[in-house]
Amino acid sequence: MNTVLSTFSASVSELKKNPSQLIEQSDGESIAILNHNKPTAYLVPAEKYERMMEELDDLNISRIIQEREEEKKLAQEVSLDDL
Repeated sequence: MNTVLSTFSASVSELKKNPSQLIEQSDGESIAILNHNKPTAYLVPAEKYERMMEELDDLNISRIIQEREEEKKLAQEVSLDDL
């Protein structure tokens, strides 16, 4: 069984019938779109989606920083005169 990760849900038929009404009724929350009672998609408000993308970017940058910190430990210090 698939877990529905939203408080609001609607069938594909309901979505086709009146998407604007669904969005309005959800009051800014995500909507699980169900097909045969299984989630097939999530309808996420634009503002929330943009925040999610920013968070993912921040996580990715944080991962890169951690990797670089580990690489820095392996670096050897040299003077310009030695080059």
